[in-house]
Amino acid sequence: MGQYQLKLPSMGESVAEATVTRWLKQVGDPIELDESVLEIATDKVDSDVPSEVEGTLLEIKVQENEVAQVGDVLALIEIEGEAALESSAEETSKVPEIPPVAAEETTAAAYTEELQQLVQPIAQNPTQPLTSGDRFYSPLVKNIAQKEGISQTELDQIPGSGKEGRVTKKDILAYLEQGSTVTPSEVAVNESLEAPEVNPLSVSKIDTSKVLNSGTSAQNAPKEERIIPMDRMGQLISEHMIRSLQTSAHVQSFVEVDVTDLWDWREKVKKRFQENEGEKLTFTPMFMHAVIQALKSYPILNSSVSGTNIIQKSQINLGMAAALPDGNLIVPVIKNADHLNLVGLAKAVNDLSQRARLGKLRPEEAQGGTYTVTNVGNFGSLTGTPIINQPQVGILAIGVIRKVPAVIETPEGDFIGIRKKMMLCHSYDHRIINGAQGGLFAKQVADTLEQWDRSLYR
Repeated sequence: MGQYQLKLPSMGESVAEATVTRWLKQVGDPIELDESVLEIATDKVDSDVPSEVEGTLLEIKVQENEVAQVGDVLALIEIEGEAALESSAEETSKVPEIPPVAAEETTAAAYTEELQQLVQPIAQNPTQPLTSGDRFYSPLVKNIAQKEGISQTELDQIPGSGKEGRVTKKDILAYLEQGSTVTPSEVAVNESLEAPEVNPLSVSKIDTSKVLNSGTSAQNAPKEERIIPMDRMGQLISEHMIRSLQTSAHVQSFVEVDVTDLWDWREKVKKRFQENEGEKLTFTPMFMHAVIQALKSYPILNSSVSGTNIIQKSQINLGMAAALPDGNLIVPVIKNADHLNLVGLAKAVNDLSQRARLGKLRPEEAQGGTYTVTNVGNFGSLTGTPIINQPQVGILAIGVIRKVPAVIETPEGDFIGIRKKMMLCHSYDHRIINGAQGGLFAKQVADTLEQWDRSLYR
Protein backbone atom coordinates (compact mmCIF):
# COMPACT_ATOMS: atom_id res chain seq x y z
CA MET A 1 0.00 0.00 0.00
CA GLY A 2 1.68 3.21 -1.20
CA GLN A 3 1.12 6.92 -1.35
CA TYR A 4 1.02 9.25 -4.36
CA GLN A 5 1.85 12.96 -4.03
CA LEU A 6 -0.58 15.15 -5.97
CA LYS A 7 1.46 18.24 -6.84
CA LEU A 8 0.55 21.62 -8.34
CA PRO A 9 1.40 21.15 -12.03
CA SER A 10 3.32 23.61 -14.17
CA MET A 11 0.94 26.03 -15.92
CA GLY A 12 3.33 27.96 -18.14
CA GLU A 13 6.61 29.76 -17.57
CA SER A 14 4.96 32.96 -16.31
CA VAL A 15 2.77 31.24 -13.70
CA ALA A 16 4.58 30.34 -10.48
CA GLU A 17 1.71 29.96 -8.03
CA ALA A 18 -2.02 29.30 -7.74
CA THR A 19 -4.73 29.58 -5.11
CA VAL A 20 -6.78 26.56 -4.08
CA THR A 21 -10.37 27.73 -4.52
CA ARG A 22 -12.30 24.50 -3.86
CA TRP A 23 -11.63 20.89 -3.01
CA LEU A 24 -13.89 18.65 -5.06
CA LYS A 25 -12.87 15.64 -2.98
CA GLN A 26 -12.59 15.26 0.80
CA VAL A 27 -10.42 12.97 2.89
CA GLY A 28 -11.64 9.41 2.51
CA ASP A 29 -13.26 9.94 -0.89
CA PRO A 30 -12.36 7.53 -3.70
CA ILE A 31 -10.60 9.04 -6.70
CA GLU A 32 -10.66 7.69 -10.23
CA LEU A 33 -7.97 8.10 -12.87
CA ASP A 34 -8.06 11.58 -14.48
CA GLU A 35 -10.84 12.68 -12.10
CA SER A 36 -10.67 16.32 -10.97
CA VAL A 37 -9.67 16.57 -7.32
CA LEU A 38 -9.64 20.34 -6.72
CA GLU A 39 -10.08 23.70 -8.41
CA ILE A 40 -7.34 26.34 -8.55
CA ALA A 41 -7.10 29.95 -9.72
CA THR A 42 -4.15 31.87 -11.14
CA ASP A 43 -3.90 35.45 -12.32
CA LYS A 44 -4.68 34.12 -15.80
CA VAL A 45 -7.40 31.50 -15.55
CA ASP A 46 -9.26 29.04 -13.30
CA SER A 47 -8.55 25.36 -13.77
CA ASP A 48 -8.99 21.86 -12.31
CA VAL A 49 -6.22 19.56 -11.08
CA PRO A 50 -6.89 15.94 -12.08
CA SER A 51 -5.41 12.82 -10.49
CA GLU A 52 -2.98 10.65 -12.43
CA VAL A 53 -3.77 7.62 -10.26
CA GLU A 54 -6.67 5.73 -8.75
CA GLY A 55 -6.94 5.61 -5.00
CA THR A 56 -8.36 7.29 -1.90
CA LEU A 57 -7.71 10.85 -0.73
CA LEU A 58 -5.55 10.37 2.36
CA GLU A 59 -4.56 13.91 3.37
CA ILE A 60 -5.09 17.49 2.17
CA LYS A 61 -1.91 19.55 2.43
CA VAL A 62 -3.13 22.93 1.12
CA GLN A 63 -6.46 24.27 2.34
CA GLU A 64 -8.97 26.34 0.39
CA ASN A 65 -7.96 29.98 -0.18
CA GLU A 66 -4.30 29.13 0.49
CA VAL A 67 -1.58 29.76 -2.12
CA ALA A 68 0.69 27.00 -3.40
CA GLN A 69 3.80 27.18 -5.56
CA VAL A 70 4.28 25.06 -8.68
CA GLY A 71 5.56 21.67 -7.51
CA ASP A 72 4.11 21.92 -4.00
CA VAL A 73 2.34 18.81 -2.69
CA LEU A 74 -1.40 19.52 -2.59
CA ALA A 75 -2.58 16.18 -1.23
CA LEU A 76 -1.64 12.59 -0.55
CA ILE A 77 -3.52 9.79 -2.33
CA GLU A 78 -3.38 6.25 -1.04
CA ILE A 79 -2.83 3.76 -3.83
CA GLU A 80 -4.40 0.27 -3.58
CA GLY A 81 -6.65 -0.86 -0.76
CA GLU A 82 -8.62 1.25 1.69
CA ALA A 83 -7.51 4.50 3.26
CA ALA A 84 -5.20 3.98 6.23
CA LEU A 85 -6.23 7.19 7.97
CA GLU A 86 -9.64 8.38 9.00
CA SER A 87 -10.70 11.83 7.94
CA SER A 88 -9.10 14.43 10.15
CA ALA A 89 -11.53 16.99 8.80
CA GLU A 90 -14.19 15.77 11.22
CA GLU A 91 -12.30 17.16 14.20
CA THR A 92 -11.10 20.39 12.60
CA SER A 93 -14.43 21.21 10.98
CA LYS A 94 -16.45 21.36 14.16
CA VAL A 95 -17.57 24.76 15.36
CA PRO A 96 -16.34 25.38 18.94
CA GLU A 97 -19.06 24.56 21.45
CA ILE A 98 -20.74 27.75 22.59
CA PRO A 99 -21.80 27.86 26.24
CA PRO A 100 -25.18 29.41 27.03
CA VAL A 101 -25.39 32.96 28.28
CA ALA A 102 -27.02 33.25 31.70
CA ALA A 103 -30.33 35.05 31.60
CA GLU A 104 -29.35 37.36 34.45
CA GLU A 105 -26.25 38.66 32.59
CA THR A 106 -28.09 41.43 30.81
CA THR A 107 -25.65 44.28 31.25
CA ALA A 108 -23.91 45.56 28.13
CA ALA A 109 -20.44 45.08 29.59
CA ALA A 110 -20.97 41.45 30.54
CA TYR A 111 -22.67 40.66 27.24
CA THR A 112 -19.92 42.27 25.15
CA GLU A 113 -17.20 40.46 27.10
CA GLU A 114 -18.96 37.15 26.58
CA LEU A 115 -19.25 37.76 22.83
CA GLN A 116 -15.56 38.56 22.54
CA GLN A 117 -14.68 35.28 24.24
CA LEU A 118 -16.98 33.33 21.94
CA VAL A 119 -15.89 34.94 18.68
CA GLN A 120 -12.17 34.74 19.40
CA PRO A 121 -11.67 31.03 18.53
CA ILE A 122 -13.25 31.51 15.10
CA ALA A 123 -11.45 34.79 14.44
CA GLN A 124 -8.13 33.07 15.13
CA ASN A 125 -8.93 30.38 12.58
CA PRO A 126 -10.81 32.12 9.74
CA THR A 127 -10.31 29.25 7.28
CA GLN A 128 -11.95 26.71 9.57
CA PRO A 129 -14.91 25.11 7.75
CA LEU A 130 -18.37 25.53 9.23
CA THR A 131 -20.51 22.44 9.46
CA SER A 132 -23.92 21.54 10.74
CA GLY A 133 -24.20 17.81 11.11
CA ASP A 134 -22.91 16.38 7.84
CA ARG A 135 -23.39 19.57 5.84
CA PHE A 136 -20.17 21.30 4.76
CA TYR A 137 -19.75 25.06 4.42
CA SER A 138 -16.74 26.48 2.60
CA PRO A 139 -14.63 29.23 4.23
CA LEU A 140 -16.02 31.77 1.75
CA VAL A 141 -19.65 30.92 2.58
CA LYS A 142 -18.82 30.95 6.28
CA ASN A 143 -17.17 34.35 5.94
CA ILE A 144 -20.18 35.84 4.13
CA ALA A 145 -22.51 34.39 6.75
CA GLN A 146 -20.39 35.87 9.50
CA LYS A 147 -20.27 39.34 7.94
CA GLU A 148 -23.97 39.39 7.05
CA GLY A 149 -25.15 38.13 10.45
CA ILE A 150 -26.73 34.93 9.18
CA SER A 151 -27.39 32.54 12.05
CA GLN A 152 -26.61 28.82 11.91
CA THR A 153 -30.34 28.05 11.75
CA GLU A 154 -30.79 30.35 8.76
CA LEU A 155 -27.70 28.94 7.05
CA ASP A 156 -28.99 25.40 7.43
CA GLN A 157 -32.24 26.40 5.70
CA ILE A 158 -30.60 27.87 2.59
CA PRO A 159 -30.97 25.45 -0.35
CA GLY A 160 -27.63 24.55 -1.92
CA SER A 161 -26.91 24.08 -5.61
CA GLY A 162 -23.41 22.69 -5.13
CA LYS A 163 -22.25 19.12 -4.95
CA GLU A 164 -24.29 17.07 -2.46
CA GLY A 165 -26.46 20.10 -1.74
CA ARG A 166 -23.64 22.35 -0.53
CA VAL A 167 -24.32 26.06 -0.26
CA THR A 168 -22.22 28.01 -2.77
CA LYS A 169 -21.31 31.68 -2.86
CA LYS A 170 -24.03 32.17 -5.48
CA ASP A 171 -26.63 30.54 -3.23
CA ILE A 172 -25.92 32.68 -0.17
CA LEU A 173 -25.72 35.92 -2.20
CA ALA A 174 -29.05 35.07 -3.84
CA TYR A 175 -30.51 34.47 -0.37
CA LEU A 176 -29.29 37.90 0.73
CA GLU A 177 -30.71 39.53 -2.41
CA GLN A 178 -34.14 38.05 -1.70
CA GLY A 179 -33.97 39.24 1.90
CA SER A 180 -33.30 37.00 4.86
CA THR A 181 -35.99 36.31 7.41
CA VAL A 182 -33.99 37.88 10.25
CA THR A 183 -31.82 40.99 9.97
CA PRO A 184 -28.45 41.21 11.77
CA SER A 185 -29.85 43.86 14.12
CA GLU A 186 -32.84 41.70 15.02
CA VAL A 187 -30.55 38.78 15.75
CA ALA A 188 -28.47 40.87 18.18
CA VAL A 189 -31.47 42.29 20.07
CA ASN A 190 -33.48 39.08 20.20
CA GLU A 191 -30.57 36.99 21.38
CA SER A 192 -29.69 39.49 24.09
CA LEU A 193 -33.20 39.29 25.55
CA GLU A 194 -34.42 35.78 24.81
CA ALA A 195 -31.89 33.31 23.41
CA PRO A 196 -30.17 30.96 25.84
CA GLU A 197 -27.29 30.62 23.37
CA VAL A 198 -25.33 33.16 21.35
CA ASN A 199 -24.19 32.47 17.81
CA PRO A 200 -20.93 34.38 17.22
CA LEU A 201 -21.56 34.41 13.47
CA SER A 202 -24.77 36.37 13.92
CA VAL A 203 -23.36 39.14 16.11
CA SER A 204 -19.74 39.56 15.09
CA LYS A 205 -20.51 42.78 13.26
CA ILE A 206 -22.79 44.34 15.87
CA ASP A 207 -21.66 46.92 18.42
CA THR A 208 -23.65 45.26 21.21
CA SER A 209 -23.22 47.95 23.82
CA LYS A 210 -24.78 50.53 21.54
CA VAL A 211 -27.76 48.31 20.77
CA LEU A 212 -28.45 47.51 24.41
CA ASN A 213 -27.80 50.95 25.89
CA SER A 214 -29.57 53.05 23.29
CA GLY A 215 -32.93 51.37 23.84
CA THR A 216 -33.65 51.40 20.10
CA SER A 217 -35.87 48.74 18.63
CA ALA A 218 -34.80 46.38 15.88
CA GLN A 219 -36.93 48.30 13.39
CA ASN A 220 -35.10 51.56 14.14
CA ALA A 221 -31.61 50.08 14.31
CA PRO A 222 -29.38 51.08 11.38
CA LYS A 223 -29.04 48.44 8.71
CA GLU A 224 -25.66 46.86 8.15
CA GLU A 225 -23.79 47.64 4.95
CA ARG A 226 -23.38 44.69 2.67
CA ILE A 227 -19.81 43.41 2.42
CA ILE A 228 -18.99 41.32 -0.66
CA PRO A 229 -15.59 39.60 -0.48
CA MET A 230 -13.63 39.74 -3.72
CA ASP A 231 -12.99 36.32 -5.19
CA ARG A 232 -9.45 35.24 -5.99
CA MET A 233 -9.63 36.25 -9.65
CA GLY A 234 -11.06 39.65 -8.73
CA GLN A 235 -8.18 40.23 -6.32
CA LEU A 236 -5.62 39.28 -8.96
CA ILE A 237 -7.21 41.52 -11.59
CA SER A 238 -7.23 44.41 -9.12
CA GLU A 239 -3.53 43.93 -8.36
CA HIS A 240 -2.73 43.59 -12.07
CA MET A 241 -4.52 46.83 -12.97
CA ILE A 242 -2.84 48.84 -10.20
CA ARG A 243 0.56 47.45 -11.15
CA SER A 244 0.00 48.40 -14.80
CA LEU A 245 -0.85 52.01 -13.92
CA GLN A 246 2.23 52.21 -11.71
CA THR A 247 4.44 50.74 -14.45
CA SER A 248 3.38 52.36 -17.73
CA ALA A 249 2.86 56.00 -18.68
CA HIS A 250 -0.64 55.67 -20.14
CA VAL A 251 -1.73 58.00 -22.95
CA GLN A 252 -4.63 57.67 -25.41
CA SER A 253 -5.41 58.52 -29.03
CA PHE A 254 -8.96 58.50 -30.39
CA VAL A 255 -10.06 57.88 -33.98
CA GLU A 256 -13.58 57.72 -35.44
CA VAL A 257 -14.21 55.00 -38.03
CA ASP A 258 -16.89 54.81 -40.72
CA VAL A 259 -17.71 51.09 -40.97
CA THR A 260 -20.77 51.38 -43.22
CA ASP A 261 -19.16 49.48 -46.11
CA LEU A 262 -17.74 46.87 -43.73
CA TRP A 263 -21.18 46.40 -42.19
CA ASP A 264 -22.83 45.98 -45.59
CA TRP A 265 -20.16 43.50 -46.75
CA ARG A 266 -20.63 41.35 -43.64
CA GLU A 267 -24.41 41.34 -44.10
CA LYS A 268 -23.85 40.11 -47.65
CA VAL A 269 -21.46 37.23 -46.86
CA LYS A 270 -22.29 36.12 -43.30
CA LYS A 271 -24.90 33.51 -44.28
CA ARG A 272 -22.65 31.97 -46.93
CA PHE A 273 -19.70 32.14 -44.51
CA GLN A 274 -21.54 30.08 -41.89
CA GLU A 275 -22.77 27.55 -44.46
CA ASN A 276 -19.30 27.04 -45.96
CA GLU A 277 -17.11 27.34 -42.86
CA GLY A 278 -19.45 26.23 -40.08
CA GLU A 279 -18.66 29.40 -38.12
CA LYS A 280 -20.43 32.68 -37.40
CA LEU A 281 -18.73 35.72 -38.89
CA THR A 282 -18.65 38.39 -36.18
CA PHE A 283 -16.92 41.75 -36.38
CA THR A 284 -14.16 40.68 -33.99
CA PRO A 285 -12.01 38.72 -36.52
CA MET A 286 -12.29 41.70 -38.89
CA PHE A 287 -11.03 44.01 -36.14
CA MET A 288 -8.23 41.52 -35.43
CA HIS A 289 -7.22 41.50 -39.09
CA ALA A 290 -6.97 45.30 -39.11
CA VAL A 291 -4.89 45.30 -35.91
CA ILE A 292 -2.50 42.69 -37.35
CA GLN A 293 -1.87 44.85 -40.43
CA ALA A 294 -1.16 47.87 -38.20
CA LEU A 295 1.22 45.86 -36.00
CA LYS A 296 3.18 44.85 -39.10
CA SER A 297 3.54 48.53 -40.00
CA TYR A 298 4.34 49.63 -36.43
CA PRO A 299 6.18 46.68 -34.83
CA ILE A 300 7.18 48.86 -31.85
CA LEU A 301 3.62 48.27 -30.58
CA ASN A 302 4.34 44.53 -30.54
CA SER A 303 6.95 44.94 -27.81
CA SER A 304 7.62 44.92 -24.09
CA VAL A 305 10.00 46.89 -21.88
CA SER A 306 12.71 45.33 -19.72
CA GLY A 307 14.62 47.96 -17.76
CA THR A 308 16.16 50.24 -20.39
CA ASN A 309 15.71 47.69 -23.18
CA ILE A 310 12.86 47.30 -25.66
CA ILE A 311 12.06 43.69 -26.54
CA GLN A 312 10.39 43.58 -29.94
CA LYS A 313 8.43 40.36 -30.41
CA SER A 314 8.80 38.21 -33.50
CA GLN A 315 5.34 36.67 -33.07
CA ILE A 316 2.02 38.50 -33.08
CA ASN A 317 -0.05 36.94 -30.30
CA LEU A 318 -3.33 38.82 -30.02
CA GLY A 319 -5.19 38.87 -26.73
CA MET A 320 -8.94 39.53 -26.74
CA ALA A 321 -10.68 40.54 -23.54
CA ALA A 322 -13.71 38.33 -22.84
CA ALA A 323 -16.35 38.77 -20.13
CA LEU A 324 -17.04 35.87 -17.77
CA PRO A 325 -20.46 35.03 -16.28
CA ASP A 326 -19.29 36.22 -12.83
CA GLY A 327 -18.46 39.68 -14.20
CA ASN A 328 -14.70 39.22 -14.30
CA LEU A 329 -12.64 39.53 -17.47
CA ILE A 330 -10.16 37.12 -18.97
CA VAL A 331 -7.86 37.59 -21.96
CA PRO A 332 -7.46 34.46 -24.10
CA VAL A 333 -4.68 34.72 -26.68
CA ILE A 334 -4.64 33.87 -30.39
CA LYS A 335 -1.06 32.65 -30.96
CA ASN A 336 0.65 33.55 -34.25
CA ALA A 337 -2.43 35.47 -35.34
CA ASP A 338 -0.57 36.95 -38.32
CA HIS A 339 -0.41 33.45 -39.84
CA LEU A 340 -4.20 33.14 -39.96
CA ASN A 341 -6.55 34.27 -42.70
CA LEU A 342 -10.03 35.63 -41.97
CA VAL A 343 -11.53 32.15 -41.68
CA GLY A 344 -8.80 31.05 -39.27
CA LEU A 345 -9.27 34.17 -37.15
CA ALA A 346 -13.04 33.60 -37.00
CA LYS A 347 -12.57 30.00 -35.86
CA ALA A 348 -10.02 31.00 -33.21
CA VAL A 349 -12.17 33.87 -31.90
CA ASN A 350 -15.33 31.76 -31.65
CA ASP A 351 -13.54 28.83 -30.01
CA LEU A 352 -11.70 30.86 -27.37
CA SER A 353 -14.72 33.03 -26.58
CA GLN A 354 -17.00 30.03 -26.04
CA ARG A 355 -14.55 28.12 -23.86
CA ALA A 356 -13.76 31.26 -21.85
CA ARG A 357 -17.45 31.64 -20.98
CA LEU A 358 -17.62 27.97 -19.98
CA GLY A 359 -14.45 28.20 -17.88
CA LYS A 360 -12.68 25.59 -20.02
CA LEU A 361 -9.60 27.53 -21.07
CA ARG A 362 -6.21 25.98 -20.37
CA PRO A 363 -3.78 28.24 -18.45
CA GLU A 364 -1.40 28.52 -21.42
CA GLU A 365 -4.24 29.85 -23.59
CA ALA A 366 -4.34 33.04 -21.51
CA GLN A 367 -0.59 33.66 -21.61
CA GLY A 368 1.98 35.01 -24.03
CA GLY A 369 -0.04 37.86 -25.54
CA THR A 370 1.90 40.65 -27.27
CA TYR A 371 -1.00 43.06 -27.92
CA THR A 372 -4.61 43.18 -26.70
CA VAL A 373 -7.96 44.17 -28.23
CA THR A 374 -11.04 44.81 -26.09
CA ASN A 375 -14.48 45.32 -27.61
CA VAL A 376 -16.22 47.62 -25.12
CA GLY A 377 -18.97 48.11 -27.71
CA ASN A 378 -20.36 44.73 -26.65
CA PHE A 379 -21.59 46.49 -23.50
CA GLY A 380 -23.00 49.50 -25.34
CA SER A 381 -20.06 51.82 -24.57
CA LEU A 382 -19.19 54.51 -27.09
CA THR A 383 -15.55 54.10 -26.13
CA GLY A 384 -13.27 53.51 -23.15
CA THR A 385 -9.73 54.19 -21.98
CA PRO A 386 -8.39 50.68 -21.32
CA ILE A 387 -5.47 49.84 -19.03
CA ILE A 388 -2.49 48.20 -20.71
CA ASN A 389 -2.18 44.45 -20.14
CA GLN A 390 1.37 44.12 -18.78
CA PRO A 391 4.01 43.50 -20.01
CA GLN A 392 2.53 44.73 -23.30
CA VAL A 393 2.78 48.35 -24.43
CA GLY A 394 -0.58 48.88 -26.14
CA ILE A 395 -4.26 47.99 -26.07
CA LEU A 396 -7.08 48.99 -28.43
CA ALA A 397 -10.66 49.58 -27.25
CA ILE A 398 -13.40 49.30 -29.88
CA GLY A 399 -16.68 51.10 -29.23
CA VAL A 400 -20.24 50.32 -30.22
CA ILE A 401 -21.29 50.70 -33.86
CA ARG A 402 -24.16 53.19 -34.20
CA LYS A 403 -25.98 55.13 -36.89
CA VAL A 404 -25.05 58.81 -36.96
CA PRO A 405 -25.63 61.73 -39.35
CA ALA A 406 -22.45 62.52 -41.29
CA VAL A 407 -21.20 64.81 -44.04
CA ILE A 408 -20.63 62.80 -47.23
CA GLU A 409 -18.35 64.30 -49.86
CA THR A 410 -19.07 63.59 -53.54
CA PRO A 411 -17.94 65.15 -56.86
CA GLU A 412 -21.39 66.70 -57.09
CA GLY A 413 -21.07 68.29 -53.64
CA ASP A 414 -21.49 67.50 -49.95
CA PHE A 415 -24.66 66.20 -48.34
CA ILE A 416 -25.82 64.77 -45.02
CA GLY A 417 -26.38 61.03 -44.81
CA ILE A 418 -26.77 58.25 -42.27
CA ARG A 419 -23.56 56.29 -41.68
CA LYS A 420 -22.51 53.54 -39.30
CA LYS A 421 -19.59 54.70 -37.17
CA MET A 422 -17.61 53.71 -34.09
CA MET A 423 -14.77 55.03 -31.95
CA LEU A 424 -11.32 53.53 -31.46
CA CYS A 425 -9.33 54.36 -28.33
CA HIS A 426 -5.68 53.37 -28.42
CA SER A 427 -3.96 53.27 -25.00
CA TYR A 428 -0.19 52.98 -25.25
CA ASP A 429 2.93 53.19 -23.09
CA HIS A 430 4.37 56.67 -23.51
CA ARG A 431 7.73 55.47 -22.19
CA ILE A 432 8.54 54.09 -25.63
CA ILE A 433 5.55 55.00 -27.86
CA ASN A 434 5.26 58.66 -28.82
CA GLY A 435 2.02 60.38 -29.79
CA ALA A 436 2.72 60.15 -33.52
CA GLN A 437 3.26 56.40 -33.44
CA GLY A 438 0.29 55.77 -31.17
CA GLY A 439 -2.03 57.94 -33.26
CA LEU A 440 -0.86 56.65 -36.65
CA PHE A 441 -1.30 53.06 -35.45
CA ALA A 442 -4.96 53.72 -34.61
CA LYS A 443 -5.41 55.62 -37.88
CA GLN A 444 -4.15 52.66 -39.91
CA VAL A 445 -6.56 50.32 -38.11
CA ALA A 446 -9.36 52.73 -39.05
CA ASP A 447 -8.20 52.98 -42.68
CA THR A 448 -8.08 49.18 -43.04
CA LEU A 449 -11.66 48.91 -41.76
CA GLU A 450 -12.96 51.77 -43.90
CA GLN A 451 -11.23 50.46 -47.03
CA TRP A 452 -12.10 46.84 -46.37
CA ASP A 453 -10.54 44.31 -48.73
CA ARG A 454 -13.52 42.37 -50.06
CA SER A 455 -11.22 39.74 -51.54
CA LEU A 456 -10.49 38.40 -48.05
CA TYR A 457 -13.58 36.24 -48.45
CA ARG A 458 -15.39 35.68 -51.72
